[in-house]
Amino acid sequence: MTSRQEGGRTTGAAPAKKRGGKAGPRTIEDLMSIAFAMETEAAERYAEFADVMETHNNVEVAELFRKMARIEGLHAQQIRDRMGWHDEPPQGVRYRWEGLEGPETADHTDLHYLMTPHHALQIARINEERAHRFWDEFAKSVADDGLRAAAEEMAEEEAEHVRLIDEWLARTASPDDDWSHDQDPPNYVD
Repeated sequence: MTSRQEGGRTTGAAPAKKRGGKAGPRTIEDLMSIAFAMETEAAERYAEFADVMETHNNVEVAELFRKMARIEGLHAQQIRDRMGWHDEPPQGVRYRWEGLEGPETADHTDLHYLMTPHHALQIARINEERAHRFWDEFAKSVADDGLRAAAEEMAEEEAEHVRLIDEWLARTASPDDDWSHDQDPPNYVD
């Protein structure tokens, strides 16, 4: 697996070497540490987005991003529970990404201070699609049956998240064509 450019950014589609120098996941614990990193980083980014939207008084979108942060945090908690980890993965199995971001982490440039809930859900959908693709590609590339089965399960979970966001999007009003027009734009003084 290699990182790809997607929309001008590196997707982080492959984990970098395990801290400590060993390459790639070799155990379920290794694989679940990648899943934990993905979910934790996504939760943190959505919380950051919520803070930015609150700063711009875009309360509706801020609340939506906070909800997405809680959902991703719950996913991370499910991984901890499944693995019996009290807090984070053991020190020897933590991962860092080849690129700057994990596959489920949105880019800061995706934000606009006037964005609507529809835009926020589109960001979430793209993130879930990248996560699905990450696990699907990993499942296809690994020889170990146990790791492949776990990656296939993760891919299906991410595909289910895409389906849920699609349902949510269907119930969410699309933005007007002039959604980014600000009647009272910020006044910058140098």
